[in-house]
Amino acid sequence: MNIADSTILITGGGSGIGRALAEAFHRAGSTVIIAGRRRELLDEVVAANPGMAAETLNVDNADAVQSFAADLLRKYPTVNAVMHNAGIMREEDLRAGDPATAEATVETNLLGPIRLNSALLPHLLQQPAATVLTVTSGLAFVPLSLTPTYCATKAAMHSYSQSLRYQLQGTRVQVIEIVPPYVQTELMGDRQKTDPNAMPLDEYISETFGILQKEPDAAEVLVERVKSRRFAEARGEYDSFYQKMNEETIKSRKARQP
Repeated sequence: MNIADSTILITGGGSGIGRALAEAFHRAGSTVIIAGRRRELLDEVVAANPGMAAETLNVDNADAVQSFAADLLRKYPTVNAVMHNAGIMREEDLRAGDPATAEATVETNLLGPIRLNSALLPHLLQQPAATVLTVTSGLAFVPLSLTPTYCATKAAMHSYSQSLRYQLQGTRVQVIEIVPPYVQTELMGDRQKTDPNAMPLDEYISETFGILQKEPDAAEVLVERVKSRRFAEARGEYDSFYQKMNEETIKSRKARQP
C-alpha cells in the first residue's frame, strides 16, 4: 500500500483508532475521507485537519450503505482504499436471554463492513492499485468472556479477511488486516481511555503506521503487544492464556467497582 498517495475511506473515523489512523494517513499525504454516524465528531476531526473530508454513514442500514457507496464514488472517483474500522464493543450477560446487544454488534461489526466492501469492490478492482484494510482485534484470537459477540465478530472478520485476500489473488487489490491490542480509546467508555493496562493510543498508532511504511505488502499488521495473543494457540498456550486473561480481567473489574 502506498500510504502517501492513496485516497482512503476510513469508517469510524470520528474517534479512537479510526481518527488517529485517519490523521496519520492525512499527514503522510493521502487524501482521507472519514465516515461515521455522528456528524459533530466528524466535523471536529475535519476542522482539526484541513483538507480532510467527512461523510455520514450508518453501517447498520443495508440500503444506506449502498447509497453511501454510490454517492462516495461520485464525489471521490479516485478512492482506491477503504479501512473498515467502525465497530461497537459491549458487555453481555448471555444468561439473560436478550439478543439485542448481540444483534446490534453483528450488524455493525460484521455485516456493515461486508456490505460496504461488496459495494466498493467493483470500483476498487478497476483501480491501478487498491487496498482493503480490515481492523480486527487481538480478541479475535483469544476472546474476552465479558464481550462474547464483539470477539466473535472480530474472529469472523479475521476469517473474512483471509478469504478475501485469497479470492483477490492475481488482482491489484491488496488486503491488510490490522490487529490492535487493548488500546487507550473510548471504545468501552472513559475508563478505557485512561486504563494503564491499555496501550497508549499514540504509541499504538506510531508502531502501526511504522509497520505500514516499512512493510507495504504485509498481510497482517501486528504490534509487539498483540503478538502473544495472536500466536497463543500456535505456541500451544491457548488454554492457559485464555484462563489467565479472563481471570485477571474479572479481578480488575471488581477492584474498580465502588
